Amino acid sequence: MAETIIKVDLKESPYTNEKIHNRWHPDIPMAVKVKPGDDFKIECYDWTGGQIENNDDAVDVRDVDLSQVHFLSGPVGVEGAEPGDLLVVDILDIGAFDESLWGFNGFFSKKNGGGFLTDHFPEAQKSIWDINGMFTKSRHVPGVEYAGLIHPGLIGCLPSKELLDEWNTREKALYDTEPDRTPALATLPYAETAHMGTMQGDAKEKAAAEGARTVPPREHGGNCDIKDLSRGSKIYFPVYVKDAGLSVGDLHFSQGDGEITFCGAIEMAGWIHLRVNLIKGGMEKYAIKNPIFKPSPITPKYDDYLIFEGISVDEGGKQHYLDVHVAYRQACLNAINYLEKFGYSRAQAYAILGTAPVQGHISGVVDIPNACATLWLPTDIFEFNVQPGADGPTVELDGSVQVPLAPDLE
Repeated sequence: MAETIIKVDLKESPYTNEKIHNRWHPDIPMAVKVKPGDDFKIECYDWTGGQIENNDDAVDVRDVDLSQVHFLSGPVGVEGAEPGDLLVVDILDIGAFDESLWGFNGFFSKKNGGGFLTDHFPEAQKSIWDINGMFTKSRHVPGVEYAGLIHPGLIGCLPSKELLDEWNTREKALYDTEPDRTPALATLPYAETAHMGTMQGDAKEKAAAEGARTVPPREHGGNCDIKDLSRGSKIYFPVYVKDAGLSVGDLHFSQGDGEITFCGAIEMAGWIHLRVNLIKGGMEKYAIKNPIFKPSPITPKYDDYLIFEGISVDEGGKQHYLDVHVAYRQACLNAINYLEKFGYSRAQAYAILGTAPVQGHISGVVDIPNACATLWLPTDIFEFNVQPGADGPTVELDGSVQVPLAPDLE
């Protein structure tokens, strides 16, 4: 039986756990050491460190302290790993804690994080999802049930000092182009809420002041939110520091492509079973700059989809040039408008797109001026027929159930 090398106590703050960190920095000491070929289990807090509760009030989502996130388990040092190697990580298994069989999905206030459709959903809302074996349902989003494809939203290795400096330089330059923007263009280093594992004293203060926030994906992996990194996946990570420094967290029970609500999956605490190996000099051998991976062979089997198209013309009718971001946003909005016809609120439809195993595709980027993106909505997740027909849609929901909303404070 695999040893659990990092444990968490959901009743305690992650700040009390020295095998947890919430910034990227090359000087964070390895929390544990393993050898190539070893397999082991790691326990993880939910990405907010327990800030969100299983209730019907979205105030905690509205007031969440995003400067704290993400709380990651690690770093795990791999003996013999050197810069330029590839760290090969197999996800052998993953799951929720028996004592915490629930997860949450949230829309952040535009004033505090925002999201992909924040202009349409500017205030905080939250839905709770119960986990029953491989399936999930929500008391806030009726009429759907689906199998989870559990995965880590965030996994990657520590950056080198040179790579960290590159991140901070380029993200600060972007931030400075519009420093008063809400939401901000980038999340810059912020020492006050940094948790740096076992680091103490002046070394901790220096690292906390320059440690990269965990919000975006970068060259090392990080917060990529790829739903297909599940049981049976194999990931090849570039190694930038001695011993690699693998960290993982932000576990999701289920998510749609794009994680479009930002807190966009069914977020949960849980555990992950990993195995590690090395390919010496693998970055140069295979010309790898960003991680590559093999997807899980175990995926929810949904064969029937409604596919919604979007083009790079925004809600106001403005033409954009081959803009996939705009096109996918339009595909999502088209799907939300469609689901409203069956009685879903816009918030419920948005939550479905963020949490169900929907597929997002870049379908065309050559036909000027419009890119085409598509959102694939599996129809089998619904408890009623959502196919178009000559008789028109049947309103299946009476509006008595809603996604809790917490208005912004003045």
